[in-house]
Amino acid sequence: MFQRDVHTQFGDLILTEADGALVRVEWGVSGCADQSEVLDTAAMQLAEYDAGRREVFDLPLSVGGSQLQRDVCDAMRAIPFGYTLTYGDIAKQLGVPAQAIGQACGGNPIPIIIPCHRVMGAKGLTGFSGAGGVETKVALLRHERAGGYLI
Repeated sequence: MFQRDVHTQFGDLILTEADGALVRVEWGVSGCADQSEVLDTAAMQLAEYDAGRREVFDLPLSVGGSQLQRDVCDAMRAIPFGYTLTYGDIAKQLGVPAQAIGQACGGNPIPIIIPCHRVMGAKGLTGFSGAGGVETKVALLRHERAGGYLI
């Protein structure tokens, strides 16, 4: 595994690559500065996103876990920049209970790039598993101009 730290307005992030794919993004600092094509590209694309110059990530990703976890991550990746869906919307797409979608969103190993912040509860804003919790989710939605309905 290779790791690289990236600073963004949403916090410091640790990018982790394994077997030629990005496998994890987590908040924190690892102190690592590994070099690889995947990490170089991921760091560049995150910097472009952070600066408002990128709306779609084009990276090799590998999501572990159950088939449901992978399916939910695929559904989240399909949500366009600046838009949101509810847990119920994704549940209908996949034919599973909304609670299972919420659990899979919370287990997203590659937040921001797989945009779990674009998934809302039926009544609006819900939690966020990244550092800063719901405040970080709001910041990401505002960055994407999807947060106009948020105070």
